[in-house]
Amino acid sequence: MRLSYKMDIKKNTKNALFNRQEMSFLIENEKNPSFFDMKKIVSEKLSKPEENIDVYGVKGKFGRNTFLVKAYVYDSSDDLEKAVQKTRKQRKEEAKIAEEAKKAVAEAEKKQEAVA
Repeated sequence: MRLSYKMDIKKNTKNALFNRQEMSFLIENEKNPSFFDMKKIVSEKLSKPEENIDVYGVKGKFGRNTFLVKAYVYDSSDDLEKAVQKTRKQRKEEAKIAEEAKKAVAEAEKKQEAVA
């Protein structure tokens, strides 16, 4: 599905510390674009891969067909992973998965020793 839109870049700032471009766009569209759609549009416009783009704001005003979109465009996906902050819940889930993996490895080693 192709979106019909008119896009104007309002702000484009290079942030060397995080290796990213901080951009603001004004999109004119008949309906509110989703974050996924905006990732595709920004990717096409800047010819960067979608996994290097973080769209963090799509704001519209009542009765208007214009939307302010804010996005970070990173140089690489590694830079994106370093810069994005994780919530406490995400960190706990990652720690839980790592703990379960350690337990699985320990059980496999015990089974190996019992067989030998």
